[in-house]
Amino acid sequence: MIEDALRSNWKSLFSYALRLTDNPDAAADLVQSCALKALGSAGARPRPEAVRAWLFKIVRNAWIDNYRRNRHIHDEPENRVVEEGPGFDHRYDDSIIAEITVRQALRQIPPDHREIIELVDLAGFSYGEVASILGVPQGTIMSRLSRARQALLAVIERENLRPLQARRRHAR
Repeated sequence: MIEDALRSNWKSLFSYALRLTDNPDAAADLVQSCALKALGSAGARPRPEAVRAWLFKIVRNAWIDNYRRNRHIHDEPENRVVEEGPGFDHRYDDSIIAEITVRQALRQIPPDHREIIELVDLAGFSYGEVASILGVPQGTIMSRLSRARQALLAVIERENLRPLQARRRHAR
């Protein structure tokens, strides 16, 4: 059961870990750590319907532990290059532009806002599952998600809506 859950959720776990760490190597380490902990926990196995949320909680707790251990090293990179695959042509694809905009905005909101959006909107967990992962009441999840979405929209609006500057004065 745990092995199947790990296989079917590996990509989502990695995506979540990557959003937490902003580092592919650290994300891979977190997912590996999650797999080791999940496979090694004989007594703490959850109900089959809760395994996915349990795996995400393991990743989150491992990230928190790593963050606390390495607090002085945990700096946000200032400039990051978006990796593009072969044949990638972003010039005319609004969905790619929207995805890049949201990714950039996610980096600018507080980590607790980023985390709640990742779990609900990107990983697809229910409010109840996220409440279990974060260890807070379900009502708290709904209010945090609302604030997080507002913060994300504020960043997107602030970063993308700029008045056009006049390049020349009107001829008289």
